[in-house]
Amino acid sequence: MPITALDTLLLGQQLTVALARIPFRRPLEGHSSRLSNLGQNVTREVIRSFMGYVTSLPVPEFRSIELLLDDLCQVVLPPIVHARGVDRTATEIGGVPGILYVPREGTPRGVILYLHGGGYIGTSPAMYAFFTSRIAATTGCATFVADYRLAPEFPFPAGLDDAGDVLDAVIAVGVPKERLFLAGDSGGGGLANSLVLAARETTHLVRPAGLILFSPEVDLGLGEPSVTENASRDILPWNIPTVPYLHGADATEGEASSINADLHGFPPTAISWGGDEMFRNPIRTFVRHLEDADVEVHAHEVPGMFHVFQILMPWADESQAIYEHVGQFVDGLLTDAPPLPDGAVQSLRGT
Repeated sequence: MPITALDTLLLGQQLTVALARIPFRRPLEGHSSRLSNLGQNVTREVIRSFMGYVTSLPVPEFRSIELLLDDLCQVVLPPIVHARGVDRTATEIGGVPGILYVPREGTPRGVILYLHGGGYIGTSPAMYAFFTSRIAATTGCATFVADYRLAPEFPFPAGLDDAGDVLDAVIAVGVPKERLFLAGDSGGGGLANSLVLAARETTHLVRPAGLILFSPEVDLGLGEPSVTENASRDILPWNIPTVPYLHGADATEGEASSINADLHGFPPTAISWGGDEMFRNPIRTFVRHLEDADVEVHAHEVPGMFHVFQILMPWADESQAIYEHVGQFVDGLLTDAPPLPDGAVQSLRGT
């Protein structure tokens, strides 16, 4: 506890320094309105400082800070989720804990398995409540945010195994694959791609109706030019940690880096990312590979935006546009889908 208190105090100092730097960063300049540019630049400085500090801590201290943030989110965010017209239930699906968000009005139209970001090493479903409840409300789908196992305690492929168990359980309660979506951001987006690839290679997993990706981490080799070119404009630390997750696995293998995989047979994919993020070039290449494999792709690169801006800047017009695109993408795929069986979502609340 004393170490956690000291770490929290030092984190506060780091964030204070980050805020003090903002006037020297030309915060009103950018691609949007002056107010939006200010919000973007404040967010960039604060998140970059936060990530740089916490990833420098020993793992137990990192987890202690994470737990404090998780507890805070469990207090602050549920009233916002409720006001949005979405019910929140902590549950387990396929033996994997997580949080299920279900729109309160009407019958859910489908199910989204959401794999949260955090570079495979951090964050939690509770921290994503604001964003994932918005996805549930926008799409009309029950959205389960899986609390999959994280590195370095549980390196690759532990998280992938957990995601596969959830996918199996969702199908087992009768959700038709035509009404099942995979989604994720950053490392969670990379994990969603890995799960699609695993579903193609095994008989017990199914291909979902669609894939929804926000700034996915598709190349753990980190060899593309934008990784260095955009380092000064992104929120990510320049030394992105991948070793704790890979733990000796080959970063060039398609199962870990989907940019190198055969993408034939991928489901229709909606993908968005920022023009200023370090993963820009790998994502562009990934999209091109999807198109070459004749996959239906709805791709949106947003100029001037950093990594996972859709989550960190929900007020921005650019983020609002992405939410609208996601809603339209899901609408289009559900038009001719078989009905969702009565009781299927209720079963997910208690599986």
